[in-house]
Amino acid sequence: MHPTRKAVASAAALLVMAVSGCDSDAGATAAHKDSAKPGCPATLSRAKQAVAKAEEANAPWRGPTTGPKAVRGKTVVFIAQTLTNPGVAGVAQGVQEAAKIVGWHARTLNGKGTPDGIRAAFKQAVGLKPDGIVIGGFDPAAAAESVKEANKAGIELIGWHATAVPGPSDDPRLFSNVTSRVEDVAKISADWIIARSNGRAGVVLFTDASVPFAKRKSDLIKKELATCSGTKLLSYTNLPIPQANRRSIGEVRSLLSRFGRKWTYSAAINDLYFGHAAPALRAAGKDGAGAPFNIGAGDGDPSAFERVNGKEFQTATVPEPLSEQGWQIVDEFNRAFTGAPDSGYVAPVHIATAANSGGALSWDSEGYRQAYRKIWGD
Repeated sequence: MHPTRKAVASAAALLVMAVSGCDSDAGATAAHKDSAKPGCPATLSRAKQAVAKAEEANAPWRGPTTGPKAVRGKTVVFIAQTLTNPGVAGVAQGVQEAAKIVGWHARTLNGKGTPDGIRAAFKQAVGLKPDGIVIGGFDPAAAAESVKEANKAGIELIGWHATAVPGPSDDPRLFSNVTSRVEDVAKISADWIIARSNGRAGVVLFTDASVPFAKRKSDLIKKELATCSGTKLLSYTNLPIPQANRRSIGEVRSLLSRFGRKWTYSAAINDLYFGHAAPALRAAGKDGAGAPFNIGAGDGDPSAFERVNGKEFQTATVPEPLSEQGWQIVDEFNRAFTGAPDSGYVAPVHIATAANSGGALSWDSEGYRQAYRKIWGD
């Protein structure tokens, strides 16, 4: 159990009560204060309840507790869409850690965020003749021929954010896709904006339309924001993750020029957007703890937690349990190798803020390592 989670639970609850009761907290903007009534009373009430539940500090393990004992001597390859995406890198690290526990050899290949790079990495992975390949954060269609070759060769495939839904996939043929439910992540991200702004927000939404999972997530955020009449989507900005480093400053400057103080909240399909946006916001004289208040709808990497905890241009993140999901991938492979069905486990949605993180730099369910070790017979 994280040593500080229980200690911060009451503080998190008080924060939720404060946000729920009014919009006159220190983070409220002039635009919010001008509107005494919320823009969507019924939606606002529901959003506040959902956010309060998602911000609960304790997260006991609700994943699998039974399964096949670990088989030994397997080889798996993790193909990363790009290792500059901290979420992908975090899951890859979790796979490496868990593979070592069960006596497997795990290798990571970097697709470098380009179609050619991903195809080359996948071709290399198939050529290594591993027992399993992880499709880490990209659409399998980007390497369709290699996917077919892997299927034909009997190489088990498991995705991470590779398809729109968790669990097994027939087309493409994956033993499982490990991810949170995109509907839940998108909904709670939008609900956080609605709840915190008291139903009055001017929102910029960042996405990567080249990744179907990411595009679907941002479309769902947009849909949920639209349930509150007082929440206005100012811009739906397509900024591919591999280009975010060089393009973010220019995009943010343009958005500030266009919308000024109307831009009070942001949501992005990945936390890294706010790491890249911070210099431009800082240069514009923005306060790191002030508007625009930013929430990352994934992935909850350490740098995101540092920004959230330090109140540096990111107020919240909806983190994936990255290390935990790396361990889950290894467990799913073990089930595949032993002829067992997939576990069916999907991690619950969570919101991390400075008030409930306890200063931690990641979020995982409590006890997952012990649970998987017990399953594997370690």
